[in-house]
Amino acid sequence: MLKRRLNNLIIYLFVFSIGVSTILLYKRNKLYELTSSQYIKWVDFKVTEQAMSDALKFELANRDTENKVTMIDLLAILGAKYGGDFSQYKHSDMSLIIEQINNGKTISEIGAKYNHYQYFAEAYSAVLGEFVGEYYNNGERKFGLRVFSPIAQGYYYTHSDDFGVSRSYGYKRKHLGHDMMGSVGTPIIAVESGYVEAIGWNQYGGWRIGIRSFDNKRYYYYAHLRKDHPYAFDIEVGDTIVAGDVIGYMGMTGYSAKENVNNIKIPHLHFGIQLIFDPSQKDGYNQIWIDCYEIVKFLNKNKMTVCKTSDGKDYIKSKNFEIFDIPD
Repeated sequence: MLKRRLNNLIIYLFVFSIGVSTILLYKRNKLYELTSSQYIKWVDFKVTEQAMSDALKFELANRDTENKVTMIDLLAILGAKYGGDFSQYKHSDMSLIIEQINNGKTISEIGAKYNHYQYFAEAYSAVLGEFVGEYYNNGERKFGLRVFSPIAQGYYYTHSDDFGVSRSYGYKRKHLGHDMMGSVGTPIIAVESGYVEAIGWNQYGGWRIGIRSFDNKRYYYYAHLRKDHPYAFDIEVGDTIVAGDVIGYMGMTGYSAKENVNNIKIPHLHFGIQLIFDPSQKDGYNQIWIDCYEIVKFLNKNKMTVCKTSDGKDYIKSKNFEIFDIPD
């Protein structure tokens, strides 16, 4: 009797392990799959704030050495190593990559050990591609992180990883952004430089603004802005926005077909990042929105200070922050 039970248990565990392996294989194939059109159709961004911070620190420390490696290079190799799951991240894994670089190995040589390195290099470049670079800060030329937290310095907010939770207004759907809870009137900051692509009322997002990065890979969505006075200045579609600019104010608008209505229960900023590898993805059925929670934690290290305008009606950034490569 006992022997039969043990045999049944062994068979069950074997079948279970085969099933789990099949599911994981399916997910992994889905993750790395490129369509016949050869553009990425799905990204699950799970890089942690700690991994991004460690990679940035190494890039900045070695920028002027022979071992010039970008933050994205390091994260792409680790992404390939972990299958995209950075809950496995250990600083020692990054240190091992750095050691290989110091011993003369190139990023391409290290990445070649992993089947899907090129996928992660392209995916993470789409997410983080313009985060690091040259900029002017009050006239001084610098190199480093040139993106900002969407919440201005000195303003309190709370947040949690709420990406993918259910929403029911209008129709049942998943939450494709990141909610940052704060006070009405909190200045909202442009995370990255780009062009205004959308502005005005949306029944789901209320007063909102959408900004496309200069490389066209990222679309930043800021929603539920303040009733009556949502924007910091007269913003129009096509305007150039510089990272760190005050673009609007936190509010409670939305969930209404009628404009300028507060139907959101708690003041917050809905912040979203959409990745675009092909023009068809912008408004098509195959949109890619990523979890911003760890990115927001990472951006929290770089906040823009603000001050009131002379008439006291608005806020502007208090630093003369500019970037070099704004397209003509």
